[in-house]
Amino acid sequence: MSYQETIEFLFGQLPMFQREGAAAYKPGLETVAALASAFGNPESDLKVIHIGGTNGKGSTAHSIAAVLQSAGYRVGLFTSPHLLDFRERIRVNGEMISEKEVVSFVEAYRTMDLEVKPTFFELTTVMAFDCFSRNNVDFAVVEVGLGGRLDSTNIVNPVLSVITNISLDHTSLLGNTEKEIAFEKGGIIKTGVPVVVGESTGAVRDCFASLASDRESPIVYADDSDEIIVCERCVDGLNYITRSFGNIRGELSGDCQLKNARTVLEAIKELDSMENLNISAEHVAVGMGNVCRLTGLMGRWMTVGDSPLMVCDTGHNPGGWDYLAPQIARHAGRKHVVIGFVNDKDVNAVIEKLCSIENVEFYFTQPSTPRRMPVAELQQKAVAFGLRGEVFESVASATERALAEVVDKGSEMIFIGGSTFVVADFLSSVRKS
Repeated sequence: MSYQETIEFLFGQLPMFQREGAAAYKPGLETVAALASAFGNPESDLKVIHIGGTNGKGSTAHSIAAVLQSAGYRVGLFTSPHLLDFRERIRVNGEMISEKEVVSFVEAYRTMDLEVKPTFFELTTVMAFDCFSRNNVDFAVVEVGLGGRLDSTNIVNPVLSVITNISLDHTSLLGNTEKEIAFEKGGIIKTGVPVVVGESTGAVRDCFASLASDRESPIVYADDSDEIIVCERCVDGLNYITRSFGNIRGELSGDCQLKNARTVLEAIKELDSMENLNISAEHVAVGMGNVCRLTGLMGRWMTVGDSPLMVCDTGHNPGGWDYLAPQIARHAGRKHVVIGFVNDKDVNAVIEKLCSIENVEFYFTQPSTPRRMPVAELQQKAVAFGLRGEVFESVASATERALAEVVDKGSEMIFIGGSTFVVADFLSSVRKS
């Protein structure tokens, strides 16, 4: 098989949540466990940092990986979805898995002719573990795909679990309340394995505390930590004054990153104490200050143009837009918002948050995935909230119109987002231009 044929097999013949949504979701660990067994259980060789939660998983995973890399460790990183290239999902020290490795793994799987029929994500998960085992990584930072308890990645026995936060997302699959969702995501808490929780209050905290107690897992609540003394916005990110690591410039500059940084630093302290890693303040500063370069992270309040300012972000649910809407609104000049969604999100709740942005023009669009919310439907929802805007069939055409409408390049900004797939379409169009 060529690499292109392999990718066509992965995308075209396996059930894929990224393309099909809930229809491709197959909860349960039996199939992925059988698949991993066929490949010699590569996950058993790995020291895994397992990261779940509703929002911030990707930023947290990449940041932890960047710090460990800066400290000289060989780090595997498994995240999803990808934006431009399938191989973004599986990295070793920031380098994507090679095309040859992808082909070799899929050929091996097809030769086995197993009775179990994995989904795209199940096969990709075992591919990542196999890659990390063969590349002798010191640590594997593994992001949960969806939920936690029944997610394919949950066959691992980690050295540390991390849960960033809980908000309402994928409610049809995970539950209609934050407590129900917390129970599902708390499924990654393993017996005797420490867990760091980024944000939790009320019933959510009670749920995590109960799960950790039942499993005799030490639990740390990052939102109770006083590690970060001051957080200030600077030209190229966020500046943190910390108790243990001195002055850190964080490259990731979204409003949500302060809470992510608290989680990352508590996770690093836990790892350092458990594994005797000798992670220094310099390692933390280099890692946090160079996350994108070290790990390939894209799409988190990502600046893609300066004149005018152009920013894209993959935030796609109400919890994410609790941060994005105020950050866009703070921009002093006129705002141009290119926005589109997939059809299984609480779009009304996001639109309600968009209403708080003043001096703004909206450009309604749709991503190219089959899961897209048709742009006409998005416009109807927006009008119900009193928001008006032009309609565009593609992200590229919407962005092109937004650029044409900019009068003062020095004061106006363009934001592109609403969905990971909108950002992917945008970045793809930039790459082709």
